[in-house]
Amino acid sequence: MSNYRRYYVPGGTCFFTVNLRDRQSDLLTCHIDLLRKAVSYVQRKQTFEIGAWVILPEHMHCIWTLPENDSDYSGLWREIKKVFTKSVGLQDVWQPRFWEHTIRDDEDLRHHIDYIYVNPLKHGWVKRVQDWPWSTFHRDVRAGLYPEDWAGECETLNTGERR
Repeated sequence: MSNYRRYYVPGGTCFFTVNLRDRQSDLLTCHIDLLRKAVSYVQRKQTFEIGAWVILPEHMHCIWTLPENDSDYSGLWREIKKVFTKSVGLQDVWQPRFWEHTIRDDEDLRHHIDYIYVNPLKHGWVKRVQDWPWSTFHRDVRAGLYPEDWAGECETLNTGERR
């Protein structure tokens, strides 16, 4: 059995990848409103700042910053998964774990935000980042942090990853 160790930093900023158990599912985008409600519900109980987020049909990537006195991102994920699972009325929705990376500095943060925003393009869901609806990219465009045409247009990205 593997020994998973997490790096918990009070007030830390972390990048996450969270997957559905069924990697062929489109549950997250089909039930995007229920996922948003689950996140909002948990965020009202225990605040955290959303730095970036993208929802794909069967997985999602995001960056959170926790309050100074809080490092329990595992508890937040547990609650989000539980609330969403209950709201869709299914069992065994999620892969049991998630992947996390503690952001080290501004360059690392920028790299991971870019990764999040280009992910739908990388997986072949769209030809332009701006065409993917379930991303905080649009929020950051409105805030002037990214140009709308960021990353340009791409016929296909051959990344070896499944669409």
